[in-house]
Amino acid sequence: MRRSLLALSALALSVPLAAGLHSPALAGNKITDAQAMAAVLADPRRDSDRVRDQYRHPLETLAFFKVRPGMTVVDYMPSGGWFTRVLVPFLGDKGRYIGLNPDVRNLSDNWKTNYGGAHLKFPAQAQGWFAGMSGIAAIDGWNSDDLPGDLKGKVDRVLIMREVHNLWRVDILRKELTTIYGLLNKDGLLGIEEHRANGKAPVSYLDGSMGYMRQQDVIALIEACGFELVGKSEINANRKDPANWPGGVWTLPPNLSGVTDPAEKARLLAIGESDRMTLLFRKRK
Repeated sequence: MRRSLLALSALALSVPLAAGLHSPALAGNKITDAQAMAAVLADPRRDSDRVRDQYRHPLETLAFFKVRPGMTVVDYMPSGGWFTRVLVPFLGDKGRYIGLNPDVRNLSDNWKTNYGGAHLKFPAQAQGWFAGMSGIAAIDGWNSDDLPGDLKGKVDRVLIMREVHNLWRVDILRKELTTIYGLLNKDGLLGIEEHRANGKAPVSYLDGSMGYMRQQDVIALIEACGFELVGKSEINANRKDPANWPGGVWTLPPNLSGVTDPAEKARLLAIGESDRMTLLFRKRK
């Protein structure tokens, strides 16, 4: 897989990208989805993002989630937009990208500041990342309490990337999953990537504040909200991560929170980013 990915990236680098993914050189059915994704990943606009590809495996992860050009995809809590900058060009001009944040009305001021008003802030911010690029997906942003009614049952994929622990710790997971259930069409899928705790981690480590959750707990919680597990992948596994950091997952790269000693920083960089579960669910009928 690694060799084939490098080959696809080399192919992508030989294709002009300035006009966007759907330039004449890439039009029609001349390339596979994997080649189209490789072109997106090789775009110079991603130069500062690319260092994390080795840990986040965007080509393999989105393939596992069965994301394809032309789909309507919800990226739940897109935060800094790392996956936004992959999905928007990959979905193409027949696709639709929606950055969805939670209902923050009853949460702290910090949540309201950082995640509120997505329909006002997010589309403009995301469109700025693609200034001058053609052939990209339509971009929308909403909070789950102000979603347009006509979106219900129209979404192909919802992706929650390393945010289940946040929803769990502020006690809004069930409410948000109920909204997501309603958004997905009858064949829609929910993709989850989450920091994975040790299966024997103590209860005190699993309230979401450390960033880690046990895989069996995540599966049970998602399934209790109307979904059914259809696939598990080790794409984003990292067995070097002991997943027991006193400062939580943010001790590891890219945050390296509170780490000042050069030797310790080098040790943590050698471990890499967290061990992660990658799960795929469908709506239970």
